[in-house]
Amino acid sequence: MQEQSTAVRLDAFGGPEVLDVREVPAPQAGPGQVRVRVTAAGLNPMDWIMTADADTAARFGLSLPAGFGTDYAGVVDQVGDGVTGFAPGDRVFGGALSRAVAGFVVVDLAGAVAANEAHHTPDGVDDRTAATLAIAGRTASAALAVIAPGPDDTVLIGGAAGGVGVFAVQLARIAGARVIGTGSASSADFLRELGAEPVAYGDGLADRVRALAPGGVTAAIDLHGTETVHTARELGVPDGRICTIATQLDGVSAANGANAAPGALEELARLVAAGRLRVPIAASFPIEQIREAAKLQAGRHVKGKVVIDL
Repeated sequence: MQEQSTAVRLDAFGGPEVLDVREVPAPQAGPGQVRVRVTAAGLNPMDWIMTADADTAARFGLSLPAGFGTDYAGVVDQVGDGVTGFAPGDRVFGGALSRAVAGFVVVDLAGAVAANEAHHTPDGVDDRTAATLAIAGRTASAALAVIAPGPDDTVLIGGAAGGVGVFAVQLARIAGARVIGTGSASSADFLRELGAEPVAYGDGLADRVRALAPGGVTAAIDLHGTETVHTARELGVPDGRICTIATQLDGVSAANGANAAPGALEELARLVAAGRLRVPIAASFPIEQIREAAKLQAGRHVKGKVVIDL
């Protein structure tokens, strides 16, 4: 009898209402691959953006029936021919594009492509945390590389309480920079805990930032739209030290996780293991509640990360 596994499947593209939990044939590791028994899967805006409609899905190479979720953590339980460096029982984390919310994922080790990969999970990093690192952590790392903050910088980060923001704020602080983070009034305490000085977004943002930092802002990252970019320009920040992740503007660099430097993910995991970087888990859900989890994540008001427990 064929081995079965639980997995989230979509028979149509759309919102959380199209997500179903099914019993499916368990994938098997082929040559150069490992199979991972997934223990946790982290959700990202990218997950529901790329499965919202057929045209967007096609750009990511997705077709129906599709899976859901990309970030995962778990334990290797099958090793294909030709694989070295991994053995059954090894704890691992990484990305499996739009198929991570499942009992098992198979990843190809030879390609070393983001979202089809496995990395050893360091001691001191729990699986829930490891399952949040791949997309948001890499994206934050790529954005930080654009602006290259240091001890003489005051960095304005827009959307600082979100999934990428929690990494960007802390990485900028680790680099020695002062960080001002935009968010809602309800996120102020959360941002302070991360090491940012909170400021409310919306009309008058530039004036509020001036009041907080009369000496000026020297770099900015916009993690949501364009408000932070326009504010940074108004405050005299040169375009070369402004970065976006969710939109593109002439003259401003856009970063995404695929641009992250080699080894960025392992470095993030080392920082977590060393206690220098923490990942706030806003909520966790069993796989049976995938629709509720996706709705919460898609609302874009989550402070930190949403994780599925398997």
